[in-house]
Amino acid sequence: MGLRSHEQLVVCVGVMFLLTVCITAFFFLPSGGTDLYFREENSVHVRDIYVREELRRKEQDALRRKAEEANPIPIPKPEIGAADDTEGRRIFVKQMIKFAWDGYRKYAWGENELRPNSLSGHSSSIFGYGKTGATIIDAIDTLFIVGLKEEYKEAREWIAQFNFKESAKGDLSVFETNIRFTGGLLSAYALTGDKMFLEKAEDVATLLLPAFDTPSGIPYSLIDLQTGRAKTYSWASGKAILSEYGSIQLEFDYLSNLTGNPVFAQKADKIRDVLTEMEKPEGLYPIYLSMDNPPRWGQHLFSMGAMADSWYEYLLKQWISTGKRDKRTKREYEEAIFAMEKRMLFKSEQSNLWYFAKMNGNRVEHSFEHLACFSGGMVVLHAMNEENSTISDHYLTLGKEIGHTCHESYARSATGIGPESFQFTSSIEAKTERRQDSYYILRPEVVETWFYLWRATKDEKYRQWAWDHVQNLEKYAKGTAGYSGIRNVYDERPEQDDVQQSFLFAELFKYLFLIFSEDDVLPLDQWVFNTEAHPFRIRH
Repeated sequence: MGLRSHEQLVVCVGVMFLLTVCITAFFFLPSGGTDLYFREENSVHVRDIYVREELRRKEQDALRRKAEEANPIPIPKPEIGAADDTEGRRIFVKQMIKFAWDGYRKYAWGENELRPNSLSGHSSSIFGYGKTGATIIDAIDTLFIVGLKEEYKEAREWIAQFNFKESAKGDLSVFETNIRFTGGLLSAYALTGDKMFLEKAEDVATLLLPAFDTPSGIPYSLIDLQTGRAKTYSWASGKAILSEYGSIQLEFDYLSNLTGNPVFAQKADKIRDVLTEMEKPEGLYPIYLSMDNPPRWGQHLFSMGAMADSWYEYLLKQWISTGKRDKRTKREYEEAIFAMEKRMLFKSEQSNLWYFAKMNGNRVEHSFEHLACFSGGMVVLHAMNEENSTISDHYLTLGKEIGHTCHESYARSATGIGPESFQFTSSIEAKTERRQDSYYILRPEVVETWFYLWRATKDEKYRQWAWDHVQNLEKYAKGTAGYSGIRNVYDERPEQDDVQQSFLFAELFKYLFLIFSEDDVLPLDQWVFNTEAHPFRIRH
């Protein structure tokens, strides 16, 4: 009997223990039988990548709901227009611009850029560490062009009170300051005739002049506006970069012509004179140039993409901007493009996709950057301005092929958006397997090429490709209060990088709006775009 009582007691205690464990698990363990994680010092350590992504999405959704409840953005989500509704598509793009602008105005006014999900300001190193309103100045011409009158007015009022020197702090990129700030202000003046913009543009460009005080006249890459001290990037081993010192002339020459102050054009002409006199290896321009006098080419790296791209663009556009009077620039552009076609233009094995490869000496890297996709639009613009019909037809064909290749890089991803860079090998074509190349930061270059192809050919597929991109931006890049880059275009549910780049307004939105507009909106025989898509009037 005593033994049975003892056994009963043991059984009762065991049952109570099991009940206690079950109850504890019910109340304190996470819901979802497949979630594998543990808690340590109030941090959730996720073992399974899919669980981590699910948690991240839940947190992002919660943040979005909280933001909408506390600070609702007064922009209704527009209905996507019918497949053949060009006006509806244009209106939709305009509403995208307003949504992104209102988010910036509400959460990051005066900051350089917006974090659309964190609902705060953002600034990359190219702007130093001051608040210089890069988005306001980069966006104002687009606001004017699309007819957002109140938004344009508030941007104009902010710029009128803005003092660039007082606001800028730390080392600024000379190149980025020139194309975004000087270029954006010059464009606003060209569109409106408002002299305030011209005065501000001259103020900004004047602050950059100490960067040109070098033995050869090749400018430094960085400048501290408070001290006037300038320098090159430490990672560039004291050398200047082709796309940066080579993308000055369009803005500086235009500014001198508008103001009558010759100093800006003189600085740009000095750079051109130096490069004209230098011998080019096999007709190609290396990326790096020493700061010596006379300067010397650095390592023989050649590219149509990063650190080279806008140099070729500006050779062509400077010729166009002068009413085709600058014969030297046209000749040097043609020589450069001929050399690149001869040495760097390839076709893929599988689908005959055309692309400009990279070169390191004689070693070829069969990759093509999103940045380099601008080249399709560049050669189409050349074709549209070329009197020789054989040459024109050749470059129109090249532009079509590049536009097709870049579209393939979009079509072959899970999001319908192309990566930062993609490769061509025997096993891969117009895609990348490199995680570090799979991101998208709202770059405009592919749509830019489609815009020029639409203007030149009127082939409806270019408008359709642009509309596909609009829909994919809405699906994958739209955040709480604006648009964000995405970290992996091959992920069906990509993570956003939470940065709304200022060039979203200056370039991508502008090209999307124009591709659904009539040709009399910024006709290409009257306007030329700088590399940030800021339009300047062509001199006739």
